[in-house]
Amino acid sequence: MKKIVIYLAILLFTVVNVQAGTRKITKELDAKIQIAQDDADILIWAFFKDKGGSNEQLYKQPQSVVSEKSLQRRAKVFAQSSLIDETDLPVNAGYISALTAQGFKVKQVSKWLNGVSGYIKKAQLSKISALECVAYADIVYKLKKETPVTEALNKTASAIKQPAGVYSLDYGASYTQLKQINVPAVHDLGITGAGVVIGSFDAGFSNLAHEAFASMKIIAQYDFVNNRSYVGNGQGGMGDGTHGTETLSTIGGYKPGQLIGPAYGAKFILAKTENTDSETPVEEDNWIAAAEWADSIGVDVITSSLGYVEFDAPYQSYTWQSMDGKTCRITIAADLAVQKGIVVVNSAGNDGYNADHNTLGAPSDGFYVITAGAVTSTGEISYFSSVGNTVDGRTKPDVMAMGSNVVVASPYSTTGYTNANGTSFSCPLSAGVAALILSAKPSLTPLQVRDAMRTTASNSASPNRQYGWGVLDALKAVNSATVPVELTSFSANLNKSAVLLNWTTATEKNNYGFEIERGTRDANDLSKINWIAVGFKKGNGTTVTVNNYSFTDKLMSSGVYIYRIKQMDYDGSYAYSKEVNVDYSFPSDFVMYQNYPNPFNPSTNITFSIPLKTNVRLAVMDILGREVCQLYKGELSQGLHSFQFDGSRMSSGTYFVRLESGAFNKTIKIQLMK
Repeated sequence: MKKIVIYLAILLFTVVNVQAGTRKITKELDAKIQIAQDDADILIWAFFKDKGGSNEQLYKQPQSVVSEKSLQRRAKVFAQSSLIDETDLPVNAGYISALTAQGFKVKQVSKWLNGVSGYIKKAQLSKISALECVAYADIVYKLKKETPVTEALNKTASAIKQPAGVYSLDYGASYTQLKQINVPAVHDLGITGAGVVIGSFDAGFSNLAHEAFASMKIIAQYDFVNNRSYVGNGQGGMGDGTHGTETLSTIGGYKPGQLIGPAYGAKFILAKTENTDSETPVEEDNWIAAAEWADSIGVDVITSSLGYVEFDAPYQSYTWQSMDGKTCRITIAADLAVQKGIVVVNSAGNDGYNADHNTLGAPSDGFYVITAGAVTSTGEISYFSSVGNTVDGRTKPDVMAMGSNVVVASPYSTTGYTNANGTSFSCPLSAGVAALILSAKPSLTPLQVRDAMRTTASNSASPNRQYGWGVLDALKAVNSATVPVELTSFSANLNKSAVLLNWTTATEKNNYGFEIERGTRDANDLSKINWIAVGFKKGNGTTVTVNNYSFTDKLMSSGVYIYRIKQMDYDGSYAYSKEVNVDYSFPSDFVMYQNYPNPFNPSTNITFSIPLKTNVRLAVMDILGREVCQLYKGELSQGLHSFQFDGSRMSSGTYFVRLESGAFNKTIKIQLMK
C-alpha cells in the first residue's frame, strides 16, 4: 500500500501555547484583546475539541463527503478501506450554532483544522472560549501579499526565437519560457495535461474573456473573499485584481503564435482567495477554505502564486522564524492537501537573498509543498527570488523556472500580451510540469511527482538554498518514473549499455503474454515513431496474484529510444502500455548522480556513469568522515552503473557517498530517515 506518513508533529494542536484557566485563548490572542476596544470586532479562530456525534455512516459512504474524482486520487496514497479520515468529516453543526448564539459571525469553516474563523466582540470572547466544545481560540494571522517586483521589463532580453519546423506547436513569444524547461518536447509526445484538474488560487481573474482562455475548460470557480460563484472583478465585490489573469494564462493559456501554457489541455478550478482592495494584509483562512473545496471536487494540482510573510505592526503576522513547516496554519493545510494526494506548488516569494536567514513565504516552507524559485531566460537566479532554507534545515526552494520577463495574457485587452516578473510566474510554469507528469502517469503520488521534478533538474547533484535542485526538465521528469500498463506498473532503466524493463500485473485472467517493442522517431517526421518488436515474455495465464516481469534490451549505439509493452490475451485482444523514453548516450566524462530515493529508508540506489573501462571505488562515510562500508572496488566497463546501499542496520542521519577513479573523485550527501 502506498501511503504518505502524516507527521503528527506538524498538527496545529500540538504547537499552540494556550493560556491557563477556562478562557482557553492563546497568548497571541490575549495580547490582541488587551489593546482592542470593548466593541471591536476581533477576527479569531475557534477550534473544537472533536467532531462530535457519530460519523460511522460517513465512513461507510465516503462519496457523500468528497467526489468520486477525489476518492480516485486518494486511492494513490490511502488504502481502499480508508479513503477518508477524521479531517474530512464536517465540523459539528451544533458546535457552530453554540458559537453563533454568542454573537460569533462565521467567516470560513475548516473541517481539516476542525475550527471556524469569524468575528466576535471583545466582550463576548470569554463566553466563546468558555464553551465546553471549544478547545481553544487564537487569532487569524495576517499574511502579506507577495512583494511586487520592480525590475524593469525587457521584452527582448535573451529571448529565443523558435526554429521553424522543430516542434509541432507555434509557441510565439512564450517559446523562451517553455523551451528552458523542455516542455515543447513533452507536447510533441501528445502530453498536454489532459486528464488532470488544476486549482489556481490567486487574486482577481479579471479577464477570462481573453483569447488565450477561449478553449480552456474551467469546471468550477469560487470567490472566497466575497463568498460567491464568480471570480472576476466588479459586481460589488471586494478585491478587484489582475494577477489571476496573468498566472492562469502562464499555466494554461492557448493561443498558437502568441502564448501556450505547459498544461493547456488540463481542466481548471479557479479560487479567488486574496482581497486586493487595500494595502492591509489578507487572511490565511481563505486559502485553507479553497483547498478543502478544491479537494472535494477532485483537484490534482494546486498552483498558488501567493507568498505570505511578516507584515508591519499593528498586524499580527508570521515571520521568517515561522518557516519551519509546522507553525503556519496555511502551511499545515497545504501539507495536509498533499497527504490527501494533491500536488501543491507554491511560489517561493519575491524577497530576494538574505545571508542570515530565509526569505520564504508560507506555505512554501511545507514539508511536501513544491516551492518554485525564479530564474532569467539564461538560467541565472532572478535577483528577487526568495531563498531558503527552512528554519528546521530543509533545502528550499525545490525547483526553478523562468520568472523574469515571462509572457502572459494582458489583463486589459482580450487580444493583447505583456511580460511579467516574479516567482508568481515560475510557480505556474512549475505546476504545469507537475500536471504534465500526472497527465502521462496518473498513478503517481504527489511525492513521486516531486521527486521526478527534483531528481531530473539541473542542480540535482548539489541542491542549495538559492537554486534548489535547479531548473526543471519536463521531458526527463516525465520519463523518470514508472508508467502504468492497464492497471499495473512499467518502468525502463539504463543499466550499463542495456535497458532493463520491469512491469507488474495485479491480476491476469486471460493473459497470453507480452511483446516488448522499441521505437525511434522518424528523422523526416518527428511525430512518427517506427516500432520494432525486440522480445516476448510469456504471461502467467489466468492467475489473479501479483506478477513481476523483466526484460533486458541490449543497445549497440547512442540514441533516444521509446519502449512500450503490448499485452496480448488468449482471445486475440491486446492493449498497449503508455510509452517511456530512454536517452542512452555513451558518457564523455565521470558523472555522479544524486541517490534515489532521498531521503530513504532503508535502501537507496547510487548511480554514476564512467567514460571508459577503468577501476573505481565507491564507499559510504558518516558525517565525521569515517568509512562505514565499501559498496564496490574493482574494474567497471564504460557506461551507467548502479549500486544499492542498505542502511537497515544504521542510524538515521546524514551520510556521504564517495566515488573515486584515478584523479577523479566526487561526493554526494544522502539522508537516511527512519
